[in-house]
Amino acid sequence: MIAMQRENLDRNFGFILNDVSRLMRTNFDRRAKSIGLTRSQWWVLTHLYRRDGLVQAELAEILEIERPTLGRLLDRLEAKGWLRREPDPGDRRVKRVYLTDEVKPAMKSLRRIAADLRQEVLEGLNEKERERLVDSLIHLKTNLLNLPVTNKSKA
Repeated sequence: MIAMQRENLDRNFGFILNDVSRLMRTNFDRRAKSIGLTRSQWWVLTHLYRRDGLVQAELAEILEIERPTLGRLLDRLEAKGWLRREPDPGDRRVKRVYLTDEVKPAMKSLRRIAADLRQEVLEGLNEKERERLVDSLIHLKTNLLNLPVTNKSKA
């Protein structure tokens, strides 16, 4: 019987990337708790901050959640006065989601928390190393977006 050579998972970039992402979210969650938001809520707000006026269906797809789940999240954020839903001018059945002025203080706090966390995480890397890291991550993201969609799996 041939012995299977074990891969050193401590150096596997997929595992490391997943761990870094999980640890970033967990640390951000702890810091954002003071604002009174769940991870799902701040994730919605962050995507709208990035692209205000998204269609609800697009937002559900980006967040990888079901539309009814997003609807309930939006209901809670709308009740706080932090966002509004408006019919799309081209198709009144479609709803677009916009941040309101009332969310600005919370968004300012979230952006500060995120900036502080990034600063701490990147501690020890100089500006050139930071830029190279971001460039490399963008390159990986581009490669993943350009992969062909297949159902084949290699054993």
